[in-house]
Amino acid sequence: MALDQALLGRATRGEHWLRLYRWEPACLSFGRHEAALRRYDRQCIAALGLAVVRRPTGGRAVWHAREITYALAMPAPAAGGIRSACLEIHRMLRDALRTLGIEAGLAPDAVTPPLDAGACFARPVGGEILVGGRKVVGSAQLRESGALLQHGSILLEDDQHLVRAVTRGHAPDDGAAPPARLTGRRLAPDLLARAVAGTAAARWGGHWAEVERAPELVAEAGEHLPRFLADEWTWRA
Repeated sequence: MALDQALLGRATRGEHWLRLYRWEPACLSFGRHEAALRRYDRQCIAALGLAVVRRPTGGRAVWHAREITYALAMPAPAAGGIRSACLEIHRMLRDALRTLGIEAGLAPDAVTPPLDAGACFARPVGGEILVGGRKVVGSAQLRESGALLQHGSILLEDDQHLVRAVTRGHAPDDGAAPPARLTGRRLAPDLLARAVAGTAAARWGGHWAEVERAPELVAEAGEHLPRFLADEWTWRA
């Protein structure tokens, strides 16, 4: 999360970044504005040995295991309004999934659910990516200092039942379904990552450079690390 916050800082200086990554260990992430202590059972999460973090972006809880997370950072004026930016990013991701033979589409318009409406994948909203009527990508956006950061989890093999299991009180049924379950075939993470990167480059044009190691970016992320390690941030009510 500190790296993604650093990417947002780079975007305020005019840079464009697409980061694709996996989580080690698997992790439960809370949205920026969720009341984590009130909404989720901390003792249950600890007993299960789950890692937890709070994202800089909004939205609701996501279980990151067998999936790919994307982070897209850019100057906000280049992306347009919040809804138009989300739609354009989701269209790119839809097209990437289609290059892999997955019949993805976009959800029809719907009211955005409140933060206490369960996991991020509990219910699709307008423009989100569906396969067979089930949500396969969950996204959230942050705009700050003239730049935007959009996060999203692209499911591979896991659903989001774990989020429901650690939620206090009633939680809606899990509306997610990983493509592996829907299509009957496993999708390699590196194959998906290449499809997303290639589709983004083809759709948006410009010069793209692949960066495997970025010491300066890591150093910038270190400035944000204490915030994302602090219980006061992760578990604030």
